[in-house]
Amino acid sequence: MTSTDSAQKPAPKDPWDLPDVSGLVVGVLGGTGDQGRGLAYRLARAGQKVIIGSRAAERARTAADELGHGVEGAENAECARRSDVVIVAVPWDGHAKTLESLREELSGKLVVDCVNPLGFDKKGAYALKPEEGSAAEQAAALLPQARVAAAFHHLSAVLLQNPEIEQIDTDVMVLGEERADVEIVQALAGRIPGMRGVFAGRLRNAHQVESLVANLISVNRRYKAHAGLRVTDV
Repeated sequence: MTSTDSAQKPAPKDPWDLPDVSGLVVGVLGGTGDQGRGLAYRLARAGQKVIIGSRAAERARTAADELGHGVEGAENAECARRSDVVIVAVPWDGHAKTLESLREELSGKLVVDCVNPLGFDKKGAYALKPEEGSAAEQAAALLPQARVAAAFHHLSAVLLQNPEIEQIDTDVMVLGEERADVEIVQALAGRIPGMRGVFAGRLRNAHQVESLVANLISVNRRYKAHAGLRVTDV
């Protein structure tokens, strides 16, 4: 038996061994909307440096001052340039236009899409399917020089923004093409008390994750709740 044959294989990587992301600057495009404000608030409250972006810099600065915890506000392009990780939390109807306008600023960045393409009628919320397959896949198509992941779809903006709530007990489904990028997003989610990031596949699986928000809206309306998700046995 050769030394090569007898050498032990390296132990498999622990999926919960996540990187230290405390030094990363997180930008939130759409940071003046409910979901964006909530994510910005929770991450900043956990100690993350956060910049919120808006089409109007003054609006972003006003929202940042209201959030506190060192949050800064800037016009979208500046927010993208100054951030290491950029969360996209803009309305679906402005998704493509916003990303197209920031292609240069988002080049080389880790972009985390949390947009849910939804329609509403008298029966309630229902999922839309973009031509690319999902909002995340649309982002990847529009930002070929960025690294796109998808996460933070199923979080209640009401809970995120409520300062009296200390922790939010939910899992965050994280999708992406590169394990290192997914783990950064998992680690960011894990900085928020009660929250955990769970790998949920590649971007081609983003549509059903985005679509599940329509089901959660139905749950919330029936039970007067702010439902989240937990993945069992992991």
